[in-house]
Amino acid sequence: MRLSLLLLLLLLLPGPPPAPGMEDAAFPHLGESSQPPPRACPLRCSCPRADTVDCNGLDLQVFPDNITRAAQHLSLQNNQLQELPYNELSRLSSLRTLNLHNNLISSEGLPDEAFESLTQLQHIYVAHNKLSVAPQFLPRSLRVADLAANQVTEIFPLTFGEKPALSLSSNRLSYVPPSLPPSLERLHLQNNLISKVPRGALSRQIHLRELYLQHNQLTDSGLDATTFSKLHHLEYLDLSHNRLASVPAGLPRTLAVLHLGRNRIRGVEAARLRGARGLRYLLLQHNQLGATGLPAGALRPLRGLHTLHLYGNGLDRVPLALPRRLRALVLPHNHVTTLGARDLAGTPGLAELNLAYNRLVSARVHRRAFRPLRALRSLDLAGNLLTRLPGGLPGGLHTLRLQRNQLRALEPEPLAGLDQLRELSLAHNRLRVGDIGPGTWHELQALQVLDLGHNELSFVPPDLPEALEELHLQGNRISHVGPEAFLSTPRLRALFLRANRLHMTSIAPDAFLGLLHLSVVDTAGNPEQVLVRLPPTTPRQPWAGSPRARRSPAV
Repeated sequence: MRLSLLLLLLLLLPGPPPAPGMEDAAFPHLGESSQPPPRACPLRCSCPRADTVDCNGLDLQVFPDNITRAAQHLSLQNNQLQELPYNELSRLSSLRTLNLHNNLISSEGLPDEAFESLTQLQHIYVAHNKLSVAPQFLPRSLRVADLAANQVTEIFPLTFGEKPALSLSSNRLSYVPPSLPPSLERLHLQNNLISKVPRGALSRQIHLRELYLQHNQLTDSGLDATTFSKLHHLEYLDLSHNRLASVPAGLPRTLAVLHLGRNRIRGVEAARLRGARGLRYLLLQHNQLGATGLPAGALRPLRGLHTLHLYGNGLDRVPLALPRRLRALVLPHNHVTTLGARDLAGTPGLAELNLAYNRLVSARVHRRAFRPLRALRSLDLAGNLLTRLPGGLPGGLHTLRLQRNQLRALEPEPLAGLDQLRELSLAHNRLRVGDIGPGTWHELQALQVLDLGHNELSFVPPDLPEALEELHLQGNRISHVGPEAFLSTPRLRALFLRANRLHMTSIAPDAFLGLLHLSVVDTAGNPEQVLVRLPPTTPRQPWAGSPRARRSPAV
């Protein structure tokens, strides 16, 4: 009887909990809500998804093991791998992306058959390694191959199969490989030692849209009239930073952007451009055109040209007979001394004209020089020798830059009618407040940014435009700011007064009264720390400022 009671008691008492992982075995019906077992993942790596293995930046010297066969994306960049074991790589047949960027892999550490079994691979990144020879076989499924910044000097004929995008930039190639995939759409060969494009090397790449050959050693003898002629879909061609003495022949009609900057081009012939009638952007900066290298009408075949860059070519005047539809003409750092009444008449559609850092003097700028440019929105005349504002400025101007000239006076007449002007830079001139005529700012109703920095102003100029939001007065001789200084500018958001002659109490206590939007006052670099009292106001909206203000030192 006593034994029976003891057995009954033991049956009624709660037993110990089941061992971890045994609940499902003991109670199969509970397994429906349990979590699946964790996926295998290489040590120290992360596997955020079932098909992704991330081993980036772990200083690995050995290819990791325990990579799931289901992996489609494998990141091994920024390690110290010197070789890829064929046995480990070949079993990852589902890989679509393989990133080996920035390792120490040499051609000796990359077996010829390394990628042979990766039949699903679409993207491979092997840039910044130590390959001297491109991999001999890459899968036909590949769409992007990046072998930039290696030491490649040789490419096998069957290496690249059918890749639409290929980067071999920053290697040691001496010529364009002759066996490139016909399906290429983008080809990066910049920063090599290429001095020649062998005849026919680009004859099969009829789908190529972008070709980058900048920073090589190409000369005129390394190209011929057929080099680019078969590229019937080419839109972008960069040949800058080479040794060309002339514009290449045989340019395709589809070309939209041609970059020839920083070569040794001494002349431009219209015949070389007739095939490229679709060209929209022509960049010829830093060549050697001089006074005769761009004769009148040389660019006439380019009827749709939008932008022409001629920075730093030693030109002594604005080229004549430019394409009539030209919208942007960029001519800074030349030797232009004169602007005649008709020099710009042939390009009435210009929206941007940059003549900064030439040798223009006021006496040689005709009063009607800019009058034909009714569509002009941006005019840059900085860094010339102008002593007064040019006349006849188009009424639609939004931006006018005249900094670093020799302006000594401002009068209302040249600024009359500029009621759409938003930004005016007059910095680094010789302006004094007494030489700013009454009513000078009167018609600048839309002006938001005014730069009068680094002049000879002794106080804040009166009657500034009401719409002004950003005022630069740094580097002047201002020693006092009175209570009336900003009565005409209630929308002011940013004021720059650094490096003047202000002292602690130079700014009147109520100078900023009514400036409800003011959020930046820069008074650094004065003889004493200046006491600034901003008016109490509702919370101000964050002020991003103009690009000019964003370059200013922090306040």
